[in-house]
Amino acid sequence: MRPGIRLHWEEAGDTEGQPLLLLNSIGTDLHLWDRVMPYLADFHVLRMDTRGHGRSEAPRGDYSIDMLVDDVIAVLDDAGVARTAVAGVSLGGMMAMGLALDYPDRVEALIPICTSATMDPGAWTARVQAVRYGGTEAILDLALGRFLSPEFRKADPDASDHIAEGLRRMSNDGYAGCAAAIRDMDIYWRLREIEAPTLVVAGDLDTSTPFEGHGQHIAEAIPRAQTVHLHAAHLAPLEAPEALATTLIRFLNSCNTTAPESVSERLPSASSTIGDAL
Repeated sequence: MRPGIRLHWEEAGDTEGQPLLLLNSIGTDLHLWDRVMPYLADFHVLRMDTRGHGRSEAPRGDYSIDMLVDDVIAVLDDAGVARTAVAGVSLGGMMAMGLALDYPDRVEALIPICTSATMDPGAWTARVQAVRYGGTEAILDLALGRFLSPEFRKADPDASDHIAEGLRRMSNDGYAGCAAAIRDMDIYWRLREIEAPTLVVAGDLDTSTPFEGHGQHIAEAIPRAQTVHLHAAHLAPLEAPEALATTLIRFLNSCNTTAPESVSERLPSASSTIGDAL
């Protein structure tokens, strides 16, 4: 049995609407989705801080995709959501694919965003070591260069500074633990098992997980997967929030879910922290 851990999650929108779970990238928290949220007010939106990030606890040691997926299940159970569409960026996309593989009955639709199923273990071993010995400051420039496009950093320096400050503040154990999960990820060979309707979202400015070699492999492996390209780098919810929201809504409508037909600006919200997610 895994030891208990406190996980922070929030819900917003219409609790009678289509459930939609949003998962963050490594190095960010649930606020990565803030600019997308106003367009999703007709959904029952769940966001969580991945283990090691935001207001969730950050135990020492290596994490795994399986461990992070089980954290997601704990949050869904705490929220009383039996089945949901799930969208995730980068590490969040890896978690979303793991959820669709290990708990297919819980996934209504799958949207992996700017992510991969085949990362370089050597590069991530180096990143784990860099953070454990030098803290997140040691990988700050590397991360920012991969997270955001130069044009966006120039046009919106406040957003870039906010991401940088979040990286500086986050737990070194949390970042290193999640980096180890990416390093050890081994889901590519199982992707053909995914049955949920899938939309692979790629950022045409993404240098961290470019479509060629990453999103393309996911789209080719998952049966009947669709693909959409956005003008964005790795953190698409930050660089292209309206385009991403429109993409999500159109896809979920095409899946014959109960997704709303248009965007909205209404956004009531609530939050919770759960302990002992086992």
